[in-house]
Amino acid sequence: MSRMIRSITALALAATFALPFRAAADPTLDESDFTKVQVASGALPPVSERAPAHPLFVDLGAKGRQFGVPGGTLSTLVARDRDIRMMVVYGYARLVGYNEKYELVPDILESVDNEDNKVFTLHLRPGHRWSDGAPFTSEDFRYWWEDVANNDKLSPSGAPDFLRSGDEWPTVTFPDETTVIYAWNRPNPNFLQSLAQARPPFIYRPAHYMKQFHAKYVAPEQLEAEVKDARVNSWAALHNKLDNMYNFDNPDLPTLQPWVNVSDGKKIRHEFVRNPYFHRFDSHGMQLPYIDRVEMEVVSGGLVAAKSNAGETDLQARGLDFRDIPILKKGEEGGHYHTLLWPNGTASQIAIYPNLNYSDPVWRAVLRDVNVRRALSLGIDRDTINRALYFQLGKPGAMTVLPQSPFFDVANREAWAAYDPAQANQLLDAAGLDKRDANGIRLLSDGRPMELVVETAGERQEVENALQIITDTWKDIGVKLVMRPLDRDILRNRIYAGTTMAGVWYGWDNGIPQAYTSPDYLAPRYQDFFAWPMWGQFYQTGGEVGEAPDMEPAIRLMDLSHEWEVATTDEERSKVWREMLKIHADNVFGIGVLAEAPQPVVVSDRLMNVPTQATWAWDPGAHFGIQRPDEFFFKDGGGG
Repeated sequence: MSRMIRSITALALAATFALPFRAAADPTLDESDFTKVQVASGALPPVSERAPAHPLFVDLGAKGRQFGVPGGTLSTLVARDRDIRMMVVYGYARLVGYNEKYELVPDILESVDNEDNKVFTLHLRPGHRWSDGAPFTSEDFRYWWEDVANNDKLSPSGAPDFLRSGDEWPTVTFPDETTVIYAWNRPNPNFLQSLAQARPPFIYRPAHYMKQFHAKYVAPEQLEAEVKDARVNSWAALHNKLDNMYNFDNPDLPTLQPWVNVSDGKKIRHEFVRNPYFHRFDSHGMQLPYIDRVEMEVVSGGLVAAKSNAGETDLQARGLDFRDIPILKKGEEGGHYHTLLWPNGTASQIAIYPNLNYSDPVWRAVLRDVNVRRALSLGIDRDTINRALYFQLGKPGAMTVLPQSPFFDVANREAWAAYDPAQANQLLDAAGLDKRDANGIRLLSDGRPMELVVETAGERQEVENALQIITDTWKDIGVKLVMRPLDRDILRNRIYAGTTMAGVWYGWDNGIPQAYTSPDYLAPRYQDFFAWPMWGQFYQTGGEVGEAPDMEPAIRLMDLSHEWEVATTDEERSKVWREMLKIHADNVFGIGVLAEAPQPVVVSDRLMNVPTQATWAWDPGAHFGIQRPDEFFFKDGGGG
């Protein structure tokens, strides 16, 4: 039996899964002072009536953590109003989720039965309730599958792509109110991993709430009044506007997360309060989260480090860069906080992505020439960037997986990553770019200078500083780098439209893949990989939009991704991973600069259970989410 099958089979044994996630005997349930007041006033039933029949008990002692004191308000900062969605990321309540060892374990679900990665039976916790007290049952899954995902007005593109195995969509059934079955005729090994993502594909909805805005369940005249009142064009637009499980901007939408949004509209400060129906408890019987409130203040991105230095945040990493470490260390004593340094889990701290689908045909041909991409990589002085920007704490090299992954190969990190202007010049000459203008800049076939425009979100000063250094070294190989900072959303939209020549971003989010990790993000299956947005669109839309891959290495990556999906052993999946990584190393689809630069994490001296050592990663990890912030607490119960 493969490791993947063994680990997921273990999910079915939730009652005896592992000590850190269930107490030996269920303790007496206890109230925090916050909910005791509400129970006394009659606003809430007692915790014994709010909890599922089988809560998720967390043995903090077995995890090496302290049992907490409930109470307090945690303050944190974000740079954009829409980043209140980070509360869903940090809260990390998932049907199944990763623990700190990156093992999949039941969370919202009580257990999962997995039959050969073809049939997944999801078992809900009897008595589990949404944040407003309504029952959470299989009806919430049925509503999403039948009335949202397969409603062409609400989901014009159909159900999420991760539910497709080859050309087959699942058969979804709902035998009783606590059972949901997803079944395919062929394996879909990525199903559970997808549910555990930082941005999860919510395959359920609070049906009791959303049915109020669905044409199937509401009289036309009533729905028309709601549409008019909301100033939208249709009932579908109204439904989608209110159905923001991830964006978290509708305070009326019930949730299963540890904290509930109680702020509406754009504000400077957003407030989140503990979910009185949350399903996790510590093994002493205290309902989590320990912290009563989270206050999220929206500030200019440039002020995050300054406000952290002044002690105005209790927990902060987002908005902080490596360059902020000196000012953060300087403010520790007066700000009553300490600064942790967590290694970054992305495959590269900085990566440049030449757009192989760029709309300009001359430039497209240039960027598709592997000699050009290799030359651009060889023209980067990574050691200077590491020394100047990261105090030599980063790991210079090409974009590949990190040493924590079993697929790490030092040859892939070193591939085309040495600073070698002479070889870079030879490769560019061999690519037919052997003519130059008076300034030494190479000329394209149509006579234009080789001015490579690299667009950036402009959110990380370290990126712009690195690009300045690369500008100087690329000039020595006859390439003029033109940096163009843009808003993040504008940058993404331009890349997806094929109007960006090259973009700069992090490397792959998941730099520590295992055999059970889908290698989809290495294949041209998603537009989010900036090197091939049109190829990704083609796959995601079943050929309706975008372009089919037409380069042999890209086609091979697609084939390998399929081979991983139908593989039956870890050995087969590992073999796929290694070949895909070798193809990326050889073809330099993303030009990595360095990896593993430390991420500063500011933690109040009064905030407990935040691990000293951890990995700062989007997926898997959900930044703080995998560390379970619902288990963090203030040593005196106060805060804010």
